[in-house]
Amino acid sequence: MPQAIAETIFDILYLGFALSSGFTMLLRGTTPLVKKLGWMAALLGAGDAFHLLPRSYALFTTGLEANAVALGIGKFVTSITMTIFYLILYAVWRDYFKIEGRSYLTVILYVLAAFRIGFCLLPQNEWLTYRQPLANGILRNVPFAVMGMIIIVIFALETKKTGLLAFRFMPLAVTLSFGFYLPVVLLSGVLPIIGMLMIPKTLAYVWMIWMGVQIYRQDV
Repeated sequence: MPQAIAETIFDILYLGFALSSGFTMLLRGTTPLVKKLGWMAALLGAGDAFHLLPRSYALFTTGLEANAVALGIGKFVTSITMTIFYLILYAVWRDYFKIEGRSYLTVILYVLAAFRIGFCLLPQNEWLTYRQPLANGILRNVPFAVMGMIIIVIFALETKKTGLLAFRFMPLAVTLSFGFYLPVVLLSGVLPIIGMLMIPKTLAYVWMIWMGVQIYRQDV
């Protein structure tokens, strides 16, 4: 029960921040950049809610394994929304740094996203089971990790080139998010305590949203 209470409080605070920030930027933002940041935050919160709310329910009731179907559906939805999240973040990069051309980057990111979503749709993922195959977990996260690496590099390079500092910590935040997430993919099946890394992983996403909020505050 203490785990259920602590996780639920954390999740409510996180989802509340992500959704309220996202909808505030969407409704009150006046520039395309802020609107993109709003979509990014709102999508993050909405997608994660599909996984976190069933998880809280499971912890307070019959347990995680007994609610495998709801948790699996939530994990599937989150996998898709996180992919779109990074596509929007890429669009934020183009908008903020006034990037023109470089269409090859757009093609690469969208192809990687298509592979990621395609791998997520494979029945071999066995989303509705409690313990899903590790091989498919790795497969669907390979293009996702490559997307993340590209985002890290392009934000770092453009920040150094232009001197614009609003997203100077974005490469670190993305690095931390993947650094905490990938061990969970690889090891949580045999070492459940590794799942605790999802907390700092979530805080890395909160940091990303907060950077967007700072842009919004300059806009209003």
